[in-house]
This record gives sequence, C-alpha cells and structure tokens, in this order.
Amino acid sequence: MEEENSLDDDPADQRTCLICGDRATGLHYGIISCEGCKGFFKRSICNKRVYRCSRDKNCEMSRKQRNRCQYCRLLKCLQMGMNRKAIREDGMPGGRNKSIGPVQITEEEIERIMSGQEFKEDAPEHTWGNSGDSDHSSPSNGASEGNQPSPASTLSSNRSVEMNGYTAALRDQYINTSMSTHYQLLPHLFSYATHSALLAPQPRSLYPQSQPLVLQLVAAEDLAPLATPMLIEDGYKVTQVELFALLCRLADELLFRQISWIKKLPFFCELSIEDYTCLLSSTWQELILLSCLTIYSAQIFGDLADVTAKYTPSDDELQGFSEDGMEVMERLIYLFRKFHQLKISNEEYACMKAINFLNQDIRGLSNISQLEQLNKRYWYVCQDYTEYKYPHQPKRFPEIMMCLPEIRCIAGKLVNVPLEQLPLLFKAVLHSCKSSPTSYRAGPSPCVTSSSGN
Repeated sequence: MEEENSLDDDPADQRTCLICGDRATGLHYGIISCEGCKGFFKRSICNKRVYRCSRDKNCEMSRKQRNRCQYCRLLKCLQMGMNRKAIREDGMPGGRNKSIGPVQITEEEIERIMSGQEFKEDAPEHTWGNSGDSDHSSPSNGASEGNQPSPASTLSSNRSVEMNGYTAALRDQYINTSMSTHYQLLPHLFSYATHSALLAPQPRSLYPQSQPLVLQLVAAEDLAPLATPMLIEDGYKVTQVELFALLCRLADELLFRQISWIKKLPFFCELSIEDYTCLLSSTWQELILLSCLTIYSAQIFGDLADVTAKYTPSDDELQGFSEDGMEVMERLIYLFRKFHQLKISNEEYACMKAINFLNQDIRGLSNISQLEQLNKRYWYVCQDYTEYKYPHQPKRFPEIMMCLPEIRCIAGKLVNVPLEQLPLLFKAVLHSCKSSPTSYRAGPSPCVTSSSGN
C-alpha cells in the first residue's frame, strides 16, 4: 500500500488534513493528510505539473475550496512538509522510503518545483514523464482558479506520451482506430501556443472518429431559443423583485435543459444515475454560465440586457454592492469579451461543456476511471476539431481550454454574492458587455491569455 500510517484504527484520533482540513486518513509522504491531498501531491510530482495562480498565491485551502487553485494546494503541500522523495519513481503504490518524515525545504527549492525548473533538469527535454497514477484533476476540469490544464499530464503511467509519438495503447483506448500523422505532436498546453506558433499551418484531414463524436455532442444540445419571456413594454420600470423573479425563471429553464442534455449524451449509458446526479449538482452553475456565454448569448446579452436596462437600482443597493459582486462582475465582463473575441462555435461549445461536466475531482463519484477516459476522449476530440477547423489559429485550442478554469472560478464565487444583489450584478454586466463589445482589446486576465485573432 501507499506510504502511510492509517488513523482509522483509533476512532478517538480522527485528525484533520494539514493541507485542506478534511478528515485525515493517515500519514502520507511525511505528514497527516487526506486521501485527496495525498493523491493530488503524488500526481503533481509524478506528472511534473506546473500550475498557475490567478490571485496572490495565497488562496484558501479547505475541503470545498481545495480544487479551485492547484498552485496554492501544491504550494501548501510543500510548505507543510510533504516529501516528494517519498514517492516511488515509478509512481506505483508503496513509498520509496517509509522512514522519511516531513521535510523542510528552502523557499528557493519550493520555487524551483512550482516553476517546473526542477522537473526540466530531471527529465529529457522533449519527453513527458507520466509516471503517476491517473489524474483526477484532469484537463477537463481545467480545473481550478487560474490553472492551465494539460492533456499530457492526465495520461497514466503505462501509457506515456512522447513528443515524437502517441502510443498505440492510448490511441486504441480513446479513439479505437489507426493513428493519423497530425496526432504525432501533442505538446504540453503550457508550451503549446509557443511551439505551435513556430510551425506553419499544415492542411490535413479531420481524425476519422472526431467528426461523429462532435456531431453526437451537438445533437444532444437544445439550440432552440429560450422560452422564458423577456419582452418589456416601453416605459415600464422593472423592480428589483421582478428582475430577480425573471432571473430565477431563466435559471429554472436553463437547468431543465441541462437535465435533458444529460439524457441525450452519447455516453449516457456508461455512467450510473448516481454519478450523473453528483456531476450535475456540482457543475450546473458552470454549465448554465457556459451556455449563456455561447449558444444563448444573443438572448442573454440582447433581450435580457434590455430588461435589466429598465431596472434602476436604489442608492442603498449601489452602496451595498459587495466586493464579491465586484469581482464576479469584472470576471464575467472579461470572459464575455474573450468569448466574443474567440467566436466559439457550437461544436467547440459542445466539447467544452462535456469536458467541464466530466469532472473527476467531484466528491462522491463511484466510477472515476470511466470518467477519466471519457474526459480524455473529448479533450482530444476538441483539440483535433479546433486544429482542423482553424489551422491559422495555433493558440485557439489552449485559449479555449483556459476559459474553463475561469468559468469554474466565477461559478464558485457567484455563490458568495447575496441573492438580493444579483439583479444589480446582472444589470452591470449586461450593460457593460452590450455597450461596446467590439471595442475591447485583450489585456491581462485572471487566467486567460489574449487571443491570436480570427
């Protein structure tokens, strides 16, 4: 078993994880921690992860918040003394040295690990080391606040990927057909845009299985206009209560559409109803936000914006607008403009939605391995489709994927905004986005880089 001393034998000694405060299950890599943080630390070190924080590198670590910033989670693992040398080099269960306890390393050493410098020196320049266990903080999740996801880092130890080839085992598992030449170069997402920008676009065909998989996802979507009435007579003044009621009706309709969408998914029979319930309960806000920014954006930033324009907040509402509300507003405006700039297609949206939904980090899931396989399948399908459809936009795929952590971050912060402030929040966001969307020029972002243009 993994290098640990269990705490389960002593009911009176139910300690908490030193990283996130969850219930600890033993001594893992030198410190008392939970299974989640143990696995996260192992994957991060084995897969040579390099994360980024969109804030001040001091994000809250709790059971509920630990997946929102992988950078700060790994940083705390190192600061609390988790010993990377206790992880076996082959990534298999069983600590390499069970006598090693918590370690104290210098700030310089921590910085070398967090920046990836140590991994670069340890590994061959053009090889991905994927010796860890399967990654439950997968590319789909984009994972977290300001963290850029990586397709390479989600591959398990027996399916390592190199820059000059894509192993037959991985190919057969996820695509189940012969390999085409354009899959022979799958760079890590951090360096993806840099490498791609140096390569001249090469005309190529779409991978055989990608087209039907994308079409199946699009077919599952309800692309019909939203049925919730959003027309107001000229001169009518909308009250806060009326606007809030309208937002609730919209949310109800959008949530119902997500439930219907799940039943139409091509992989619906591959997961249990319990897992689908768990996934939906944890991601419904993200799914609704993504749909409002894409397939329903004309109505949301058109009809709904017209309704919010007829609502005039009171001085008390303006003065009482919270810091959380301000941050969500700024992030939503940035994200809208980013999506407006990228002009996300229905096919890309359908892939993004599936990838975000298939989140293996969610607590309570039973079939994580199947989720991981599905997640990777649509990650590569999305990459293949985007590269084929937009050969002159080499940065497009990583930029699209980097939008997912921001969506998750916004959805997480939205729950902290008081309900009575939602009408003002939507009015401010929609007014700003509708005023001059085309005048926006991409600048520094919480987690998304500027687009290469269309």
